[in-house]
Amino acid sequence: MTAIKHALQRDIFTPNDERLLSIVNVCKAGKKKRNCFLCATVTTERPVQVNVVKVKKSDKGDFYKRQTAWALRDLAVVDAKDAVKENPEFDLHFDKVYKWVASSTVEKNTFISCIWKLNQRYLRKKIDFINVSSQLLEESVPSGENQSVAGGDEEAVDEYQELNAREEQDIEIMMEGCECAISNAEAFAEKLSRELQVLDGANIQSIMASEKQVNILMKLLDEALKEVDQIEIKLSSYEEMLQSVKEQMDQISESNHLIHLSNTNNVKLLSEIEYLVNHMDLAKGHIKALQEGDLTSSRGIEACTNAADALLQCMNVALHPGHDMLHAVKQQQQRFSDLREQFARRLTNHLNSVFVQHFFWYHFLLFYMKLDLLRYAKLMEWLKNTDYGKYEGLTKNYMDYLSRLYEREIKDFFEVAKIKMTGTTKEGKKFATLPRKESAVKQETESLHGSSGKLTGSTSSLNKLSVQSSGNRRSQSSSLLDMGNMSASDLDVADRTKFDKIFEQVLSELEPLCLAEQDFISKFFKLQQHQSNETEEMDGGNLSRSYMSGVPQTVSSEKDMIRQMMTKIFRCIEPELNNLIALGDKIDSFNSLYMLVKMSHHVWTAQNVDPASFLSTTLGNVLVTVKRNFDKCIVSSLLADSCSSFKLLRKLIK
Repeated sequence: MTAIKHALQRDIFTPNDERLLSIVNVCKAGKKKRNCFLCATVTTERPVQVNVVKVKKSDKGDFYKRQTAWALRDLAVVDAKDAVKENPEFDLHFDKVYKWVASSTVEKNTFISCIWKLNQRYLRKKIDFINVSSQLLEESVPSGENQSVAGGDEEAVDEYQELNAREEQDIEIMMEGCECAISNAEAFAEKLSRELQVLDGANIQSIMASEKQVNILMKLLDEALKEVDQIEIKLSSYEEMLQSVKEQMDQISESNHLIHLSNTNNVKLLSEIEYLVNHMDLAKGHIKALQEGDLTSSRGIEACTNAADALLQCMNVALHPGHDMLHAVKQQQQRFSDLREQFARRLTNHLNSVFVQHFFWYHFLLFYMKLDLLRYAKLMEWLKNTDYGKYEGLTKNYMDYLSRLYEREIKDFFEVAKIKMTGTTKEGKKFATLPRKESAVKQETESLHGSSGKLTGSTSSLNKLSVQSSGNRRSQSSSLLDMGNMSASDLDVADRTKFDKIFEQVLSELEPLCLAEQDFISKFFKLQQHQSNETEEMDGGNLSRSYMSGVPQTVSSEKDMIRQMMTKIFRCIEPELNNLIALGDKIDSFNSLYMLVKMSHHVWTAQNVDPASFLSTTLGNVLVTVKRNFDKCIVSSLLADSCSSFKLLRKLIK
């Protein structure tokens, strides 16, 4: 077996830089016995690789060939079949199970022991050894020629080293110096032994001669060690001191960091407090004005207006994140809300009383009433921005009071005009003196537009346009009368002239009244009349109004609101005009021509000022009625002419 091992090492493993450690002659279990060898090998180069190699003898010659190799790390289980009885069979579990029958039990045990030791030394992998004696895994099993590999001489694997080139060269030189190095190895070895003994003796004598120097050196080394110990003690003390200083510096650094952090927090806190105090502090004078301010005098109204604006600014201040969670901020906001509610209620009650008092004396104090109410315009704007519900309530109260007054006055005015058209002289005197009521309204509205100079100039320009075009209207009336004379000579020209003047006077009285009231509503209730101002962005007040009063943001435009208010206040104008037109058409159907001319002119004038205003809309609706009446008049005239022509034709035929 030794010869086979040496042959395998020389022919197969040495060329592959491998060393053979253990070998076992096996054959596959249950088949025809074709012997082969399982070899345990390691590589000579690092990292060491451990393999199990299957070697088979060639059938055509006396040499061996390498057939299969498995890495030991792929081995999972070694099954010895029986740990008590001697059994040459064993299994190796690689990627599949390989069943083998050894030539002898001793070779099997030696091979398994070698596998176990290689696994413990190189792989540190837990390979399951089944049915293997524990004594076999702990000790080496001596067996003849394999004792050097499987007997526990593990260090031989690591201690064996090949000669390098220099060592080989030295050995060759030494062997060339000795003639018997090759022919007589024993003599060469004896010579080397003698030379080694001589060298060992020389070394011993040299060491004994240098004993004194060694003692001195040892003494110096002892002193050096003492110095090193002292230095280490000092270094230890220094290290302890430095450690203490380091701990103190860390504490100081941490305290400085905390102080800096505290100062930073204090500065931020102070800035936040200053911001809240500067923006949410309402002066005592403003608070007193909101609670007890005089709403009848100009000075008191101005003080209340300033206080209301200051309150609105405080309520709409932009709070930083977290401010709304502060108890003091919540209290201040609640205080502002209470002040707003209290002042809004007081302002609403006062304005309602002003409406009642002034409208009771409407006939005498309309002009002064308008001037007095305009002083509250800014407060109405504040109320609109802060409490839209109360603002809307005031708007409804104003419309209710004023609509009842205007309805009574306008109905009386139209009644007198109707009586005047019918020709009653007694009532005609009343109509001549009618401007005591309505002309007073006209004079007051004109004074509001022209003389006072405090309202917009659109209606004053409209009045000027009416005055400038009066001559044209008179010429138009005369031409229409001439047409009437030509068309119907028996028609009373004086009645048509009187009707034309009365109708013109009615329209001239209504137009400035409506325009003056519309301008007053726009100024007092802070509603924009012009299209360019309808799409302004919401400011802080509007935002506050939207959220505090609960009014939806999608509402009709302010221009539509003005038209709705005017429609409710002057709701009786259009029916009364239609009744007046019906009366004129009933008196003389040819009056529809005069009314068509007058209405067209007034509608054109009103649409030039504001096409979507209440006045232009109302007059436009009435103009449609007039046109229909005029169409009926033309149709009836044509029918009458046709009948007269037909009668004349019949007479001629007869």
